[in-house]
Amino acid sequence: MEEELRTVRLRVDLSYDGSGFSGWAAQPGRRTVEETLAGALGRVLRLPGPPKLTVAGRTDAGVHARGQVLHADVDSAAWAAVADRAVARLAGVLPPDVRVRAAGPAPEGFDARFSALWRRYSYRVCDDPAVADPLRRHETLWYFRRLDIDAMNEAALAFPGEHDFAAFCRRREGATTIRSLRTLAWRRDQDGTAVATVAADAFCHNMVRALVGALIAVGEGRKPPGWPAQVLAAAVRDPAVRVMAPHALCLEQVGYPEAAALAERAAEARQLRTLPPLASGTP
Repeated sequence: MEEELRTVRLRVDLSYDGSGFSGWAAQPGRRTVEETLAGALGRVLRLPGPPKLTVAGRTDAGVHARGQVLHADVDSAAWAAVADRAVARLAGVLPPDVRVRAAGPAPEGFDARFSALWRRYSYRVCDDPAVADPLRRHETLWYFRRLDIDAMNEAALAFPGEHDFAAFCRRREGATTIRSLRTLAWRRDQDGTAVATVAADAFCHNMVRALVGALIAVGEGRKPPGWPAQVLAAAVRDPAVRVMAPHALCLEQVGYPEAAALAERAAEARQLRTLPPLASGTP
């Protein structure tokens, strides 16, 4: 009788420059982060083929990641053979626009996607041609209309909490657009670039870039601060909301609970969410 194959679930933390990729998800004939990393893992671990990867957040074409997380179930003997030098070996076979920062056995119950409590993104906008840095052009939107950060932050107050973000998402069959937004705020960095920080339990397709587009409309004076709240309440796509360019968006960090709560969180996240019904008499 053949010995039963034993597997180990790996957690892999990685960063990548999304400029040269057609997004995370593998697509025939296109260069993607998933295909690139799976091939490198298969080669380093000497597997018969690329392993299946489950990622915390499937980034679109051109979007970057500084704190992406994935898991993969691989042959435990293959992992043991390279465990102490896996990161270095991956650096030797991966292209320079992808780096693995850490790799090792995941805690019991860990799921890179469903165990996550929150994802945090940043979006960078330079609105002053005098300070536009050509060395950061691949991660910053050059938008040379001066933005009112205070007005944008006032408008952003409508978004934190659990809402149906249908007005800011591209709908997918069978998927909910209800999300719990933790943070949406703008600041200027030391160079004067406007930087949005956006954190939520999860995001639906195009959500961050559409939220940024709505707030930029306020920041440049085309819309009043109360307009994004009206769009949110309407729960339908508004043609006045621009989905901003992907290259200024970066997945900065993914947060997880303590090890003992990983499996419970994954089970909770797999449930399709609905908003509670309005109380009788509520307008």
